[in-house]
Amino acid sequence: MLKKPLFKILSLNHTDGQIDAELQIDQQNEIFTGHFPDQPVVPGACMLQIVKEVLADTLKSDLVLARADNIKFLSLVEPSAASLQLSLNYQQADNNLKVIASLSTGETACMKLQALFSER
Repeated sequence: MLKKPLFKILSLNHTDGQIDAELQIDQQNEIFTGHFPDQPVVPGACMLQIVKEVLADTLKSDLVLARADNIKFLSLVEPSAASLQLSLNYQQADNNLKVIASLSTGETACMKLQALFSER
């Protein structure tokens, strides 16, 4: 899990089918010594994991990414960012959750995702 070692949730609002969260990245996390030493950035795989963990924690469910229909990494996320905003819209689709998510810092969109998550 990345929660706690890499990020923490500053605030979270959950209404029917919508999760909005403000997150903070730990600038001192050891992941940044290798990704990348001269210009640390949050790895794309970690951004996907953040979406999964916030969704799973909020819904109290053990989820796995079943299919990613569309992933767009739009901007680098530097660990020095004051905070990240995660917006997640989800709906039940058969035995899966259909998710549309975006991760941004301030006015800058960093990642957009359309995916299916299923329970383990």
